[in-house]
Amino acid sequence: MATVHLRIGDLVWGKLGRYPPWPGKVVSPPKDLKKPRGKKCFFVKFFGTEDHAWIKVEQLKPYHPHKEEMIKINKGKRFQQAVDAVEEYLKKAKGKDQTHSDDKSKSDKGRKAAKPMKIIEEDDEDAFKGGSSDKEQTDSDPEPSSVRRLVAGTVSGFKWESSPASSMEPITKRLKIIEEDTGSTSIQAADSTAINGSITPTDKRIGFLGLGLMGSGVVSNLLKMGHVVTVWNRTAEKCDLFIQEGARLGRTPAEVVSMCDITFSCVSDPKAARDLVLGPSGVLQGIRPGKCYVEMSTVDPETITELAQVITSRGGRFLEAPVSGSQQLSNDGMLVIVAAGDRSVYEDCSSCFQAMGKTSFFIAGEAGNAARMMLILNMVQGSFMATIAEGLTLAQATGQSQQTFLDILCQGQMASTFVDQKCQNILQGNFKPDYYLKHIQKDLRLAISMGDSVNHPTPMAAAANEVYKRAKALDQSDNDMSAVYRAYIH
Repeated sequence: MATVHLRIGDLVWGKLGRYPPWPGKVVSPPKDLKKPRGKKCFFVKFFGTEDHAWIKVEQLKPYHPHKEEMIKINKGKRFQQAVDAVEEYLKKAKGKDQTHSDDKSKSDKGRKAAKPMKIIEEDDEDAFKGGSSDKEQTDSDPEPSSVRRLVAGTVSGFKWESSPASSMEPITKRLKIIEEDTGSTSIQAADSTAINGSITPTDKRIGFLGLGLMGSGVVSNLLKMGHVVTVWNRTAEKCDLFIQEGARLGRTPAEVVSMCDITFSCVSDPKAARDLVLGPSGVLQGIRPGKCYVEMSTVDPETITELAQVITSRGGRFLEAPVSGSQQLSNDGMLVIVAAGDRSVYEDCSSCFQAMGKTSFFIAGEAGNAARMMLILNMVQGSFMATIAEGLTLAQATGQSQQTFLDILCQGQMASTFVDQKCQNILQGNFKPDYYLKHIQKDLRLAISMGDSVNHPTPMAAAANEVYKRAKALDQSDNDMSAVYRAYIH
C-alpha cells in the first residue's frame, strides 16, 4: 500500500470503524490530548460537525484524488452537506490566498519554509459546521443537533472525544459471553459489533412503528447502516424526515407488518403497545406465519405475555427488546438492549441491534423477563434522579452552593456522565426532554406493582414515585425526568 504523507492543514477522507469515509482536515490536537501509542495516526476534524478523532494513517486518504470515488459510494444528505462545507472552506481559503499573496511572498523571502497551518482559523468554523443555522438543521435533519458528543475514552489504543454527524462514534463493542451457572436465568451479553467494527445490514425488510424520542434515533441509525426500513407513526408528519432519508412509508401498522420481515415497535406505555397490536388496522391483522414482531417499549411483563401469545397464535415470531438509554444515546446508537423470547428472532435482529446499540443482552426463559429487568433498571435510575434533585434543593435551602455540591459529587465515587449532565441542566433551568418525566414515573409505578406481585418491598421506589407524581401535578410530565427537581421547590 502506498505511503500516505500528510501534514497539518491537509484535507482528507477519514474512516473510523464501521462507518463510511467522511471529509475532514488534519489539525493539531488539544494540548491535553496525548497521541495514541502504536500505529501512526493523525488528529482529524470532520466537516459538517464539531467532531474530531485520532485516525490511523491507513484509514486516511487525500481529499482531492479520492473525491469522485467517495461521492459515488455515499449519497446521504449529511454527507453531501459535509462535502459542500469542504468546498465552501476551499473557496474561503482561495480568497485569502489571493488577497494576501503579495504580502506572503515578501515575508517569505530569505526565510525557511513556514510551518503548515496549525489549526483552523476562527472564521473557518462555519465550514466545519456546515455553514447552516440551528433552524436550518432542524428543518432538514431528524437529529437537529448533528453533533454527537460522547465522553472521552480510549478505543483500541486511540483517544477519541466525539463522533461525526453520520454516527461515526468510536467502536467500543466487543464480543463477550457471560453464563450464569446457577439460578434459572442465564444472560448472554451478545456484542453488537464484530472485532473489525463492520456491520453488514440484514437483507430482511425492517419495519418500525413509533417515532418518539427513542424510536427516531433508532430508525435514523438503521437507515445509516444500510437497512431497508418502512416506518409508521401515529402522527404521520413525523415520518416525513425519514422518508427524505430513504425510508418507506406504511399507511397502517398492519400494512407495515405485511410488507416487512421484522417489525419493531417503540411506544409510550402498555395501553399504547396493546392498541398498536390489537386495535383497528393493528399489527395482528398483518401477522402471517414467519413474520417477526419485536416489542421495544418498556411495559409490564403481563402486557408482554399477552402480546407474545396473540402474535404466536397467528404463526408469528415474538421478541421483547426494551432499551436502556435516552434520546441522546438513541441518536448516538449507544443504547443497551435487553431481549427475551424467541432466540432465533434475536439472532435475526443482530445487524439491527448493532446499528442501534452498543450492547445487547439476551435473557433466557419466558417472554417478560426482559420487561422485568428493564423495570428494575429504570426503578433504580428514577429513584437516583429524585435523590440527586433532593440533594441539590437541600443544598440551596441550607445556604450551600449547588455548583460546589455538584463539583464535589463529580469528583467522588458517584461521578458519572448522567449525574453531571442532569445536574448541569437543572442548574441552567434546561429541562428539554431526553427521557420524559411521565415515562420514568410510569416505569416506577410498574416496578412497584411488580414488587407487589411477588410480595417484595420497594419503599425507595415508592417514595420517589410520590415525588414524580408531585412533579406531574406541576405540569412537568413532558419535560425531562430531571424536572423532578421542581417538585422540591414548589
